[in-house]
Amino acid sequence: MKKIAIIGLGYVGLPLAVEFGKNRSVLGFDINAKRVADLQSGYDHTLECTSEQLKDSVHLGYSDSVDDLGQCEIFIITVPTPVDQANRPDMTPLVKASETVGKVLKPGDIVIYESTVYPGATEEVCVPVLEKFSGLKFNRDFYCGYSPERINPGDKINTLTTIKKITSGSTPQVADEVDSLYRSIIKAGTWKASSLKVAEAAKVIENSQRDLNIAFVNELSVIFERIGIDTLEVLEAAGSKWNFLPFRPGMVGGHCIGVDPYYLTHKAEELGYHPEVILAGRRINDDMARYAARGIVKRMLQNGIDVARSKVGVMGITFKENCPDIRNSKVADLVKELQLWGVTVVVSDPWANANEVMQEYGIALGQITNTDQVDSLVVAVGHKEFRVLTPQVLRSNCNELVQPVLGDLKSLYDRHALADAGFTVFRF
Repeated sequence: MKKIAIIGLGYVGLPLAVEFGKNRSVLGFDINAKRVADLQSGYDHTLECTSEQLKDSVHLGYSDSVDDLGQCEIFIITVPTPVDQANRPDMTPLVKASETVGKVLKPGDIVIYESTVYPGATEEVCVPVLEKFSGLKFNRDFYCGYSPERINPGDKINTLTTIKKITSGSTPQVADEVDSLYRSIIKAGTWKASSLKVAEAAKVIENSQRDLNIAFVNELSVIFERIGIDTLEVLEAAGSKWNFLPFRPGMVGGHCIGVDPYYLTHKAEELGYHPEVILAGRRINDDMARYAARGIVKRMLQNGIDVARSKVGVMGITFKENCPDIRNSKVADLVKELQLWGVTVVVSDPWANANEVMQEYGIALGQITNTDQVDSLVVAVGHKEFRVLTPQVLRSNCNELVQPVLGDLKSLYDRHALADAGFTVFRF
């Protein structure tokens, strides 16, 4: 069997390397030497793989040396594809990874991309880089595949092998080989797309669809707040109909839903079409952190709290619950908005890495305790540690001399019980 190299050992690449490494020779490659050393010692800081799972992948090795890639024949690139500050696709990680692979590419090799891109990116951006650095000709000397990742960080039920995988190849024969490769590990089966572009488009619209559905209920939340009714109660009532989709309002962060639509709109605008619906959804979702901060501040002012001299505790900084992933966390935007009002913000998160949070957002993690009380609380992430807290415990962390606001942004608690405990409640 051909030896596989997995380029990028993050939330996507590592589970893939571990699964392939159970039955065939795999090299896990990452430019982060510390990441490689951690994995060699059996530790995954993303918590996607346990030490036992790493140990069970008996044919998996790790390296940060490009020289070691030369022995491989199939290269699977799983690097991130972020956007820049202007929400334009940042293809730098993908281009750099393609340069690395291009330097070791040999006739007959296959390069498979899993990173989310716009339709056509593999052939328009990546293939020219591979050709330039290898001196080889696409679809004559080497071939490409595209099989978009569907990893859901922190999800221990819907894992790599239990989610159907889209596959594609640059020729019919390569498409068959790529599909067979993934079918060897994906228990849920595969879906072979007719082309690289179709597979790329399928991936980018999956998250664009979710983004738009969330934007719809976020806009409903803004409307219902003005009407004076609770959004969750409305959604639960509407959910009694069999075909009502169960989306909830909230801040949309992370590396997929909050990013991928911009790849699709970028390509559309490149082709002379201005997408209105997709960008409208993005504008709504990107504004929800500011909307939440202002809703909380408004209620603090109504309760007579001196906002500019107040302290607010924010519980959770990761982009989703029970996961250490802080990429594109909209909680950071919430914190910055509160700080613009002069608020001293204390952020606590049992899952996040304090050094990563400081490096990425300049936010120091602390502790919210009943000995150093805050004037209001925001529960921003639905970690299991937060879900078990009672309204009384939450209230004990707040200043006894004020009527605090509880920003229950994930609707974890009964709002009536929160009110009985002395909170003024804000939630989407």
